Amino acid sequence: MVVKRIYIAGPMTGLPQSNYPAFHAAAAVLRSQGHHVENPAENPVPPCGGSWLGYMRMSLRQIADCDCIYMLPGWRNSRGARIEHGLAMDLGLEVQDFQQVVPC
Repeated sequence: MVVKRIYIAGPMTGLPQSNYPAFHAAAAVLRSQGHHVENPAENPVPPCGGSWLGYMRMSLRQIADCDCIYMLPGWRNSRGARIEHGLAMDLGLEVQDFQQVVPC
């Protein structure tokens, strides 16, 4: 198995607990497989404040350092996740849908 640096993308805004349980469950699965995971649900509050833009600036830098991006269910309904997906595609990263059933 090749160890990859993986970014997890998916919907957050407006979801219960900002969908963090799904992000944490996906990260746990990927880490158990030996991968390095960039989980935006673990990011600190950005220096410019906890705005959507602040978090997006942080996430776009993380994606640029990754080999691939895993998309959580519902990502197509998320403005931020669509931006993250577009960047990953433009950078030529591997893009996968995360199909693992994650507990709520």
